[in-house]
Amino acid sequence: MPYRPIHKHSGVVVACSRTAWRRRGIARDARSSLGLARARRHQCCSGASPHWRRWLGIENRCVVPFTSFSENEALPDGSKPPVWFATGETRPLAFFAGIWTRWTSVRKVKEGETTNDIFAFLTTEPNIEVGAIHAKAMPAVLTTREEIDLWKMAPTLEALKLQRPLADGALMIVGRGEKKDGGGLVA
Repeated sequence: MPYRPIHKHSGVVVACSRTAWRRRGIARDARSSLGLARARRHQCCSGASPHWRRWLGIENRCVVPFTSFSENEALPDGSKPPVWFATGETRPLAFFAGIWTRWTSVRKVKEGETTNDIFAFLTTEPNIEVGAIHAKAMPAVLTTREEIDLWKMAPTLEALKLQRPLADGALMIVGRGEKKDGGGLVA
């Protein structure tokens, strides 16, 4: 079964199975032999919320690679097709600022108690492109090596400054509707 990395601050890689990625909002499709994920949905994670504070330390920060992500557009007929965003037409690599932890719980009764590596993406208010489709939030996106290093290694208050929307114009719509770009899973 293929595995996709979630990079932690120390350079150690947490590997999640294809099924685990889907449970956490990552599509099954990979963009290249690097195993780049295309995010379908993000989990809300506000750095200001007391719920998330215990996981904001350096030891729980991670970056999640993606090439495009989607938000659902509410249409007048009641349908909600995905609208795909990327930082460029060729869908260059970018990263979500995230947090992770190892969590023990009963997720499925028939499996009993399991221990899983789980993660959430930080979200923020949307920029103009995402806000036109989804006014509530967008993921906190990191696009430079400096931003990635800051997120993974800086003190919490400094790192949380990255929980901001990308500048207006920094994202573009690269697709509408279900995935059509032909990408497939890479072992």
